[in-house]
Amino acid sequence: MTRTANQQVEIIRTERGLTIAGTRTSLYDVIDFLKADYPPKLIRDTFNLTDVQINAALSYIEANQAEVEAEYQEVLKTREEIRQYWEERNRDRFARIAATPHKPGQEAFWAKLEEQRAKRVAQQQ
Repeated sequence: MTRTANQQVEIIRTERGLTIAGTRTSLYDVIDFLKADYPPKLIRDTFNLTDVQINAALSYIEANQAEVEAEYQEVLKTREEIRQYWEERNRDRFARIAATPHKPGQEAFWAKLEEQRAKRVAQQQ
């Protein structure tokens, strides 16, 4: 684990994996943002971390890159398995909700929502 100058542990292993001490922020959360090209200061502010905490996380990731990357890949695999499980489990429910007719008087709202959805799909393509 990473220790600061005053011998305080900054990166610890919890049941959720490698975590920044004193927070619920895992190193895998930080890596997600790093891979999305977020600057360290924005990551720090997003997770409400101190400079010492974000620097400890970045230092630990850099010093243990192979180990952390292997664990990160396992986390991504587990996340995908969980997402697929819940998607399958809720598929019928979402289909029923989608088939439910809209309440009267909300036609303008639904038209605007569909317009925004179409724009988003067009931007993704």
